Amino acid sequence: MKVEKVWAAYFSGTGTTEKIVCGLAKSLAEKLEAEFCCFDFTLPKARLEKSPFQKEDLVVFGTPTIAGRVPNVLLKYLATVEGRGALAVPISLYGNRDYDDCLIELRDILFKNGFYPIAAGAFIGEHSFSRILGAGRPDVKDMEILQEFAEKIVKKVETEDKSLIEVKGTPEPYRWYYQPRDRKGNPVDIRKVKPLTNDNCTDCKICAEVCPMGSISFENVREVPGICIKCCACIKKCPENAKYYEDAGYLYHQHELEEEYTRRAEPEYFV
Repeated sequence: MKVEKVWAAYFSGTGTTEKIVCGLAKSLAEKLEAEFCCFDFTLPKARLEKSPFQKEDLVVFGTPTIAGRVPNVLLKYLATVEGRGALAVPISLYGNRDYDDCLIELRDILFKNGFYPIAAGAFIGEHSFSRILGAGRPDVKDMEILQEFAEKIVKKVETEDKSLIEVKGTPEPYRWYYQPRDRKGNPVDIRKVKPLTNDNCTDCKICAEVCPMGSISFENVREVPGICIKCCACIKKCPENAKYYEDAGYLYHQHELEEEYTRRAEPEYFV
């Protein structure tokens, strides 16, 4: 099979999923002498577009891991993405804790939608909540592993084997979403927590522009009328450090993760 286009398709609030997906897709396009294309569905407007994939394509398809699963706010949209017989490489990006069932769930979604997932990978990026948990990742070592992965995918493509790739995870029904708990074992629920804005704000509107849910008001960026998925795009992309969280449960969970997951998690891939 001759691959005509290699697509980087991704949802990436702070750019870590984008770095892995684009890095892999560009490498594959070069090795397969195919055209590199990009389908960034991070912002709401992009998720109104029809998916462009065709049977001659190879799609590197990435999402972040949220609570150990594919972000539930994306499920309705992902159900509309048509594969049309394209090869696929699902990628789960996680913040140094674990990807749990995110990768197997994404693989299954793509397969049900008419893709052929022939390889899959879980990579690490700086956690959305933190600047120290997985800091600087994906880093040079991660990108070297990504190149090893690319070489193996090329060999897999050359075999024309379209069988469903086996990955780590729990088959349906998947594990329930990861639930943080306090020291007494009580659930910490941060679903309704939203970012605040300090006096550093210059009203540049960047936070509203980069919010993947379109939840921050352009008229008053201190207002967040929509849902917040805690991707922290508004925090990490603010040039004035004007966005922050102060919710006690959120901060407890953030610090718990930073203290517990100091070890370096390593990428895993399946070909």
